[in-house]
Amino acid sequence: MASLRQLIENYCARYPIEKTAQSMLSFLQADKNPFSRKNHHGHFTGSAWIVNPDKSKILMTHHKKIDKWLQLGGHADDEVDLLKVSQREAKEESGLCNFVILSKEIFDMDINEFPSIGSEPRHLHYDIRFLLEADHEESVTVSDESYDVAWIELDKIQQINSEDSIMRMVKKTKILYQG
Repeated sequence: MASLRQLIENYCARYPIEKTAQSMLSFLQADKNPFSRKNHHGHFTGSAWIVNPDKSKILMTHHKKIDKWLQLGGHADDEVDLLKVSQREAKEESGLCNFVILSKEIFDMDINEFPSIGSEPRHLHYDIRFLLEADHEESVTVSDESYDVAWIELDKIQQINSEDSIMRMVKKTKILYQG
């Protein structure tokens, strides 16, 4: 697997107008613990944008701590291979075990502010997102971190989360699979 630096540089080349990648590279270079959740400035997270086989639905979770529908994902916990992190988190949060990696390149990235909750101070999540596929016919389970996990039709995602980063992934999915 290519290094995270190389994956981010590849992403920069594919999406030169997205400015997040430069901030990601700066953070990766400058921070001593970019993969540790103990880093209260911020840390890398790995997420999975999971499509069904005909690319018409996305598996999303209604996250308890922040009360939003999001892609599945979570903390790296010192793992530097964020594709592995995205798969681990997808399994933990959905109960599904069979994922197809549609690309080992970064699908999307975003830097988001995680609010202060309990003993956790406000900090940044440097979220690296990969594109996976799973069968929407398999039953999913809801983890303790979620209110719900569900397959959402691509055209209905805006009704549950219209944030720019989510809508950017919807747009990328449509461009890749619906022409």
